[in-house]
Amino acid sequence: MTTRLQNYVNGEFVDAKSGRFSDVVDPCTGEAYLQAPVSGAEDVDAAYAAAAAAFESWGQTTPGERAGLLLKIADAIEARADELNEAECRNTGKPRARMAEDETPVAADHFRFFAGAVRTLEGPTSGEFLADHTSVIRHEPIGVVGQVTPWNYPLMMAVWKIAPALAAGNTVVLKPSDTTPVSTLKLAEIIGGILPKGVFNVVAGDRETGALVVGHPAAQMVAITGSVGAGMSVARTAADDLKRVHLELGGKAPVIVFDDVRDLKAAAESIATAGLYNAGQDCTAACRVLVHEDVHDEFAAALAEAAANTRTGDLSDTEALYGPLNNAGQLERVAGFFDRLPGHAKVLTGGHRIGDRGYFFAPTVVDGLAQDDEMVQNEVFGPVITIQTFSDEADAIAKANGVKYGLSGSVWTSDHGRAMRVSRRLDFGVVWVNTHIPFVSEMPHGGFKHSGYGKDLSVFGLHDYLRVKHVMHYIGE
Repeated sequence: MTTRLQNYVNGEFVDAKSGRFSDVVDPCTGEAYLQAPVSGAEDVDAAYAAAAAAFESWGQTTPGERAGLLLKIADAIEARADELNEAECRNTGKPRARMAEDETPVAADHFRFFAGAVRTLEGPTSGEFLADHTSVIRHEPIGVVGQVTPWNYPLMMAVWKIAPALAAGNTVVLKPSDTTPVSTLKLAEIIGGILPKGVFNVVAGDRETGALVVGHPAAQMVAITGSVGAGMSVARTAADDLKRVHLELGGKAPVIVFDDVRDLKAAAESIATAGLYNAGQDCTAACRVLVHEDVHDEFAAALAEAAANTRTGDLSDTEALYGPLNNAGQLERVAGFFDRLPGHAKVLTGGHRIGDRGYFFAPTVVDGLAQDDEMVQNEVFGPVITIQTFSDEADAIAKANGVKYGLSGSVWTSDHGRAMRVSRRLDFGVVWVNTHIPFVSEMPHGGFKHSGYGKDLSVFGLHDYLRVKHVMHYIGE
């Protein structure tokens, strides 16, 4: 009999009252191995009731008290890292070696960062700005927060949402993606032994469940990492009762390679890794290369070679950079771009599915694309890197900014002044210079335009989960 997962509500794992389930599929094989609840209104109501009740006491805790518990969560993540790695890798197909090295340790670090950040909040100085009156600024938790996380980095994106929300004193109702609930529920098991009941709740389900989480009247704020379409839907729903909204959405990262790069081959290898990591299922992936026309041929050949030499494999492959695409629908979507590829485009390597079992797709480089081509303008979200050329700095900036997204990008040059000029002009929330995709807990991540608004990570991410109150005291005689 197939194992059935449960929701995590009010400190306990409970069956969904809806009585509905969906298959959880192993993307390495395409076969179901678990079933997850498809939570309904009654399930979501129960989670919000628990979160609202818990906020009455959790919202009154001191930063030091909350920090102590977040540090315990970080320690528990490290102690049970193998369990989290196995849960996520089986559910997503990503190689265990990459998960163990790149994600789980970082998840623990995020909790530690926010544990420290909440104890050192800074703000305007209290003082007398009107005679006989003293003003004080308070940073307060918002209340109950509804959160929806995606399938590309299930554990990491959950941590990005949970850690700052809890540090700020909020309680949480979180819905993971319907295809990847397993590691989030494992995290709930770990957190459950540390946090008071009701502070953190997980309801599994589909898009309808997500809509219930976002639209619930008990939520004072909603936060989502997901597609542009999903973000727009959340914003529309939240507008009905003026909830605060935090949106981290899609991306189409430009990678601008100038003709003064000292080692084009090394740059190409770094860019290939940043574009293909996690099968390109990353909103910040180095997916859209703009290379100076004078070095196009040399760079395109080097990038194609680096991509062709990139290894993809299942979760047990210690040498693989990436695993399969997440689901059958995503495989179909990525393949569809190649069915519609314009005649002027040239596939330098890849462009096809690997095998007939699971959802593996070959590392791919496509050259000769025009600015208005679908593959340039829209998120592929697969192991696909496109190449365009530019003639000068102004042309590079225009093409880089000429998309609806504004999440991240990178500039590759040996000219420091040029790096400063171009990074200033790029309309993206994160810009790297001579590297692409590193993140640290101390620095913010978030975009502009259709990539959403609000910041994850850093003290900016913490402030997004706080509200500001002005308290004025009359001190005259």
